[in-house]
Amino acid sequence: MAETRLSFKEMCAKFDVTPRTLRYYEYIELLSPEREGRSRFYGPREIARMTLIMRGRRWGFSLEALRQWLLIYDNEGTEAQMQAFIELADDQLVKLRAQQAELAEHIEEVTTLRDRLKTDLG
Repeated sequence: MAETRLSFKEMCAKFDVTPRTLRYYEYIELLSPEREGRSRFYGPREIARMTLIMRGRRWGFSLEALRQWLLIYDNEGTEAQMQAFIELADDQLVKLRAQQAELAEHIEEVTTLRDRLKTDLG
């Protein structure tokens, strides 16, 4: 069975990122594609890393935190990486809950103002 490899263009399309983003992730050493001449190819390892990067970005993790987390896997293995993720997740959950409380407050303020204006308009 052939190993999955994506070209640069295919990788951008699969993850809905710009070429600039993909090149930047390579520059900051989040990804290390194989090179054949000027072409870049992304194998299963890089595809898995990109999946984790995109998930982490969606959850609000910084690129540096993700880079450090991926390095733990490379240097120390899965168990150390899982432990590090628990710590990262705990910190991120505190931040997300604070944002959630702030959003709830904003929603309440906007709703109150909207309702008052609807009443004023009759």
